[in-house]
Amino acid sequence: MTSTDDAGLFAPVWAGSPVEAATGDHAFLRAMLDAEAALSRAQDPAAGATVTAVARSGEFDVRSLALRAGAGGNPVIPLVADLRAAVRERQPEHAEFVHRGATSQDILDSALMLVAARALDLLTADLERTGETLYALAAAHREAPMPGRTLTQHAVPTTFGLKAAGWRALVLDALERTVRVRDSLPAQLGGAAGTLAAFGDGGIPLVAAYARETGLAEPGLPWHTLRTPVADLGAALAFCAGALGKIAADVLVLSRTEVGELAEGTGGGSSAMPHKSNPVRATLVSSAARQVPALASVLLSSLAAEDERPAGAWHAEWLPLREALRLTGGAASMAAALCAELIVRPDRMRVNVGLTHGLTLSERLPAALAPVLGGEAARRVVTDAARRASQRGTDLFQDPELTSLLSAESLRDLARPDGYLGSAPALVDRALSRGCGPVSGSGAPSDRTPPRTEDSP
Repeated sequence: MTSTDDAGLFAPVWAGSPVEAATGDHAFLRAMLDAEAALSRAQDPAAGATVTAVARSGEFDVRSLALRAGAGGNPVIPLVADLRAAVRERQPEHAEFVHRGATSQDILDSALMLVAARALDLLTADLERTGETLYALAAAHREAPMPGRTLTQHAVPTTFGLKAAGWRALVLDALERTVRVRDSLPAQLGGAAGTLAAFGDGGIPLVAAYARETGLAEPGLPWHTLRTPVADLGAALAFCAGALGKIAADVLVLSRTEVGELAEGTGGGSSAMPHKSNPVRATLVSSAARQVPALASVLLSSLAAEDERPAGAWHAEWLPLREALRLTGGAASMAAALCAELIVRPDRMRVNVGLTHGLTLSERLPAALAPVLGGEAARRVVTDAARRASQRGTDLFQDPELTSLLSAESLRDLARPDGYLGSAPALVDRALSRGCGPVSGSGAPSDRTPPRTEDSP
């Protein structure tokens, strides 16, 4: 059995997700028909009613349109022929209002914006859900110490709450950009060369009426070769995928067997190793984050489009835009589930803070020794003690030179990771005071399942 359908075999990040249906061939066909019907309604209400009824009948063959699109370079041309024939069969005098005065790019660009708007509505809902979950995680682990890692090595202690608050900040940044782009997606109507000449003196009012009928924003100018809407959309999708990719990257590192500070609530299995519980969701989100920037680069490159209608630059946008919407939408859905089921192991985090035998707290020792030795000498003593502890695998705070200079009680206090968190808890509070922008009000957690916490064995 053979099929020409894209079933998502190699795209598990979006296969089966809500965004898949919202960006499939039938969704694009629906959007093109919606654009044609809106144009007819904007020009003549009676004819528009007929065109709308025919457009909603669903009697259009996607595969036939795809095969015939090669002759004219886009699927609008065969679609207009089929739609006009269907309208003529139902109400002959209304057939002239199908595609009246428009060019193919008007319809396809408007359809692209409709598809994008519908996909972004799904995506923003998932971003909101992720932001709410991360709020709860950050608040619950506001003071939970864990190793801060810089250039792959343990640095100074931080808190998991601060890490989760940082994730949430990126998600809210992505949400704000997505909402802003979603609200600005414009209809396209310019006619053959962007002059609206076919509409006579009523061209500009018609653009406004057409935008209202589609539910899209009214453009200031026809944007056949002014590709700001597509470039902005591509950039927002790349940012969103990257923001979610940061969460995935951290989960992948922190769920390693030898680290064990996090785990996916629902891990994936292995075809060869029965014991494996792989961080599959983080893996797939990470894969999307690596693909979307390359797709966005194609959309940004189309800004350099020649003349009043481009050859190739516009055509190059269609597939990358759809795939960027699919990958980012799928990643948002998967990230929402990942964060909702994330298992946090604060006991393991505390154990890992101690793996370097106090070295992650060496930064605070010079200040404690400075009143006794002076600043430069204190730094030298601590540097030498840290080198000895590192070479011998011994506890920094039991170094003989340090114990001769500071009391046992002082050293015990200085060796407590939760005593050297700096402003991390206050930074968490500051981060969580930020709401979800124009979408969700305060951003504080509503009724939800508490974050999952698991002590290490």
